Amino acid sequence: MRSADGKLPSWEGLGVGDGRKDASHDDTHPLPLPGGELRRRCVTSVDNIMNLQLTVNGKKRQLEVDDSMRLLDILREKLDLTGTKEGCGIGECGACTVIMNGEAVCSCLVLAAQAQGANIETVESLEQNDTLSDLQAAFLRHGAVQCGFCTPGMLMSAKALLDRNPHPTEQEIRKALEGNLCRCTGYIPIVEAVNDVSQENARSSR
Repeated sequence: MRSADGKLPSWEGLGVGDGRKDASHDDTHPLPLPGGELRRRCVTSVDNIMNLQLTVNGKKRQLEVDDSMRLLDILREKLDLTGTKEGCGIGECGACTVIMNGEAVCSCLVLAAQAQGANIETVESLEQNDTLSDLQAAFLRHGAVQCGFCTPGMLMSAKALLDRNPHPTEQEIRKALEGNLCRCTGYIPIVEAVNDVSQENARSSR
């Protein structure tokens, strides 16, 4: 959004190089990169084609892409992993959230050049051998899905939390999911589903 004087907002201080915001920003919201702004400034040419190597859902992938292509588009258009959705395209809704090197990120804001060598997990990684993961089963059990458009992003934000903290508190769950918007459920069933998995993990660890 432009300011009153017509200028675009500055991305200074957002840590473009390492893919993370600076300490003054809330690092629980999956907005690691100002990729939309960077993408607008990139000029596509033959010189911009790169050999992208990354791991997606445990499989090594190598492909030729423009270095300004978004990770979201690579997943959907190049790798046919269409579970990841595009909502706002500017990192505000969380629908496109995937896990990159262990952290929940908005794939619409990550450029190909910034994903070089990364380990990516998408919603397709959750189901194994035609069996829902515990997290997916909890979403189903609690009715945490209505239209379903936000669900892949919600699941991946929740998985990132549970991977680093197997039994988070309800407050920690709410904090981890605050970057994901849902227009249907009112959020309560989603929080309850993740909390259900958290409590089961706590019981299993005793």
